Formats: sequence, C-alpha cells, structure tokens
Amino acid sequence: MVNRNFSAQRPNQLWVADFTYIKTLSGWVYTAFIIDVFARVIVGWKVSNRMNTDMVMAALNQAIADRNNPKDVIHHSDRGVQYLSIRYTSRITDSRIIASVGTTGDSYDNALAETVNGLYKSEVIHYLKKSWNGVNDVELATLEWVDWFNTTRLHSTIGYVSPFEFEKRYYDNLNLLGEAA
Repeated sequence: MVNRNFSAQRPNQLWVADFTYIKTLSGWVYTAFIIDVFARVIVGWKVSNRMNTDMVMAALNQAIADRNNPKDVIHHSDRGVQYLSIRYTSRITDSRIIASVGTTGDSYDNALAETVNGLYKSEVIHYLKKSWNGVNDVELATLEWVDWFNTTRLHSTIGYVSPFEFEKRYYDNLNLLGEAA
C-alpha cells in the first residue's frame, strides 16, 4: 500500500514498524519501533531479550494508547513473522488499523523504519558504549534516546524542528483554522 512513499499529510495517517538487534554481554537484545511518518515521531517502542510477537505487540499497544486509538492508520512493516502473526494482525484489525507489508527481502520497502533503526544504532548503541550488559541498560538508554529524538532532535525532513514541535504546529494551525471559521 505504501509503495516506498513515506510521506503523510497528517498525524496517524501512516505508521512504519521494524525492529533491530543489539549484541550484549548477556546475549542478543531486540528493540522494536513504530514511527508516525507525518512528524517522524516514535509513537511506540519496546526493548526485549526475545524476538517474538510479544515484543512488537507491546510497541503496537503503546502506539495505539499514545495516539488515543486512532482509526484508519496505515501500519506498514516488513514481512517478519512477528508482524504477520495471528495475534498481531488481529490486534491491528480489531483496532481498525490498515495493515500494509513490504515485499519479501526488500529493505527499501520499509526504508523509513530502517533509517530510524540506523540512527538508533549509530546515536545510541555504537556511540554510547562498545559493550552493553543486557536488556536493562539498553532499555534505559533507549528511553532517553526516544525522548530526545521526539522532543529535541532536529529533523531536516520536517523543517529542522523536533517531531513534537512539528506536530504541535500542525495542531496549532488546525485550532487557528477552527477559530477563524
């Protein structure tokens, strides 16, 4: 459904989802993200020591709750088994979210989510430490990074403002238009 067009005219029009992995001293840790394409804001995330449906489901549930149960959002992901599981697809359907998946083995079909994973790996995982103890320290660093990413980090795609500022401007303009009408 997305056809590599990672643009949106409003919040909650298009979300992209993916996860990445981190090698730690206690084994692999995985981080899942859901990004609202409009403002490039991370609306859901989860760090886990298991690469399973529960991990991506937790990120999805956070996004749905954080965005106040939006309807008719296109949710785009790759064809990972976690995103195609019965529980995950049922949650999407029950929430009136529209599922979209990329083609098999084509990272370009989910390039925006892959870009966020790359930023996360370079700005947190590789920049802060060479070795991580496990899920707890990765989770704390991810929490701090997501907060910074959403509230402070300037994004060229949205006019060199933070995602929260970009969305605030959108809603402020809607309020002005509503008052003028």
